[in-house]
Amino acid sequence: MHPSRRSGRLGLLATLVAALTLVASYLTIGPAAAADTLLSQGKPATASSTENGGTPASAAVDGNTGTRWSSAFSDPQWLQVDLGAGATISSVVLNWETAYGKAFKIQVSADGSAWTDVYSTTTGTGGTQTLAVSGTGRYVRMYGTVRNTGYGYSLWEFQVYGTLVGGGGGGPIQGGGPLGPNVLVFDPSQPAATIQSQLNSVFATQESNQFGSQRYALMFKPGTYNNINAQTGFYTSIAGLGQSPDDVTINGDVTVDAGWFGGNATQNFWRSVENLAIVPSNGTDRWAVSQAAPFRRVHVRGGLNLAPAGYGWASGGYIADSKIDGTVGPYSQQQWFTRNSNIGGWTNAVWNMVFSGVVGAPAQSFPNPPYTTLAQSPVTREKPYLYLDAGGAYRVFVPSLRQNSSGASWANGATPGTSIPLTQFFVAKPSDSAATINAALAQGLNLLFTPGIYHVNQTINVTRADTVVLGLGYATIIPDNGVVPMSVSDVDGVKIAGLLFDAGTVNSPVLLRLGQDGSSAAHAANPSSIQDVFFRIGGAGPGKATTSLVVNSGNAIIDHIWAWRADHGAGVGWTTNPADTGLIVNGNNVTAYGLFVEHYQKYEVIWNGQGGRTIFFQNEMPYDPPNAGSWMNGSTVGYAAYKVAGNVTTHEAWGLGSYCYFNVDPSIVAARGFEAPTAAGVKFHDLLTVSLGGNGTIAHVINNTGGPAQGTATVPSYLVNFP
Repeated sequence: MHPSRRSGRLGLLATLVAALTLVASYLTIGPAAAADTLLSQGKPATASSTENGGTPASAAVDGNTGTRWSSAFSDPQWLQVDLGAGATISSVVLNWETAYGKAFKIQVSADGSAWTDVYSTTTGTGGTQTLAVSGTGRYVRMYGTVRNTGYGYSLWEFQVYGTLVGGGGGGPIQGGGPLGPNVLVFDPSQPAATIQSQLNSVFATQESNQFGSQRYALMFKPGTYNNINAQTGFYTSIAGLGQSPDDVTINGDVTVDAGWFGGNATQNFWRSVENLAIVPSNGTDRWAVSQAAPFRRVHVRGGLNLAPAGYGWASGGYIADSKIDGTVGPYSQQQWFTRNSNIGGWTNAVWNMVFSGVVGAPAQSFPNPPYTTLAQSPVTREKPYLYLDAGGAYRVFVPSLRQNSSGASWANGATPGTSIPLTQFFVAKPSDSAATINAALAQGLNLLFTPGIYHVNQTINVTRADTVVLGLGYATIIPDNGVVPMSVSDVDGVKIAGLLFDAGTVNSPVLLRLGQDGSSAAHAANPSSIQDVFFRIGGAGPGKATTSLVVNSGNAIIDHIWAWRADHGAGVGWTTNPADTGLIVNGNNVTAYGLFVEHYQKYEVIWNGQGGRTIFFQNEMPYDPPNAGSWMNGSTVGYAAYKVAGNVTTHEAWGLGSYCYFNVDPSIVAARGFEAPTAAGVKFHDLLTVSLGGNGTIAHVINNTGGPAQGTATVPSYLVNFP
């Protein structure tokens, strides 16, 4: 509505009437019933439209009668609230502004797609209406069909009362609010012992739960937490909810070790820490991980140890957008990638340490010691993240694009970017179907996947430019019946982050497609990005997928993936978990940072686009070819780990390693680790191949140059430049 268009006495009279109506409602109506709970307050709300930015859907469920939602001036319109779980609904209270609904329905739904009417009227009265209803559902909406004025529909408050299935209510988000039961949100006012007990409980469940179904996000509201040791197990994400990492300070440790696996950290996968500051209890924090375990946007006010206690094996990891005031010690880490960070020093290198845009990085010296150092990262955009604003509302921050940058994005002030309220997201739960998710996307919403396992029987289609798709706590998407689980149109600025795609038992041609096949548009000003997105074929059970990730969109940014055809776990075998290729890049001018791609049965990475750049690539060839004859590429034994197509004239890559461990037939001699056309514009820097314990041979590093990698001493074969 526009009360400013009404003058003097009329406006005063309307205000008086509204005030008296509100007072009367409190005197005569009261709460819905003594046993009922207000379920809707603070929960995610969406609407068919909003009149302007000052009247969002969230304003109708914020508990503040001075803020409101208002719609566009047309019919029909709706306002919907997601209660976060199924509920028995007993009453709905509508506190209308002057623009009210004359004809409207109250509807409930289990999935946000199929709706059931629990109330209907064509003679709405406006004011404050308390409606006794009877129904069950997770979603409740007001669906208006006739307005009383020429303006839209306008609600000061939309309140839903009832009882959540299994109990619960509208209290603080502590493992059961709108972010789901597996999101635990800690507050600095809580006793440290209480927080520690919950952390210990999750870790006890997840320490060795490598292929389990549990998923957790452990989140800390802004403030200081003392005497905390957050041990981080499988499928556990620990994050601060401040806008800056220094808004959340952990006086203690956020740590990963490998006691569960005899001091061997090579299977410490699928966990993360993000957006907080750590003051280590003994001066040095420990983060002993391998693949799919990002350390992002963290301020360590001390040193960082990347090896397990006892300095057992560790194999690869990733740091970005972080500050480590002290020294980083990789010790037994075989390879590591660090991007756009500030470090106080670095102690050593084993096979391959790569730095891109890192202030304080060691100088370029590959291969002795094997440091690959780029002063700047050519094009980056940091990962979106969830935070709480000054009013306590959840928002998602999307950092801006950076060109030729170095250092953490927040090192000299706030990270540039834009903030999106959670009300503009569909907050998905594992019970939501792909159809429900697609309906939310079609309404113009972004997606937030809460922790859990999502089975999809149709493709999730992301078609709108600038859509954010963000997963919490290793939310895992599994395709049923061989569908492609997610496909993104060739549009500007889509951000996909924080998801695990796990192949289903029926072969999927692709697990994630960015841009339709044949896409040719340029997106240099606003590229799409894929960050901390992981792919798995087998391990948790039999799985099949031809290709894990296909990137067709030009100028895309790939920032940390692990594409893994499982070499251990359940459902593992040459014919049990088949998969050809981890990554195919067809788009031009695509930039990749931190590619981890392992064990696929043909070319692990195929790069068809022009102008591509890769900074850090880590690979293991498939362990399990039964013999050389089972793994032939025409007349050639084996497939290169990284292939640049023969028609490509411009491509550049830095810091790449490929390893063999043919444990079924150690006599296999793979022809080469890398394959590329010999052209002036195709350049490789700082490459290596290695045979792990002499289990097989890689004859050449790239094409017919360099090598061989062989012998039980596990000594890399290095090549500084090609050609």
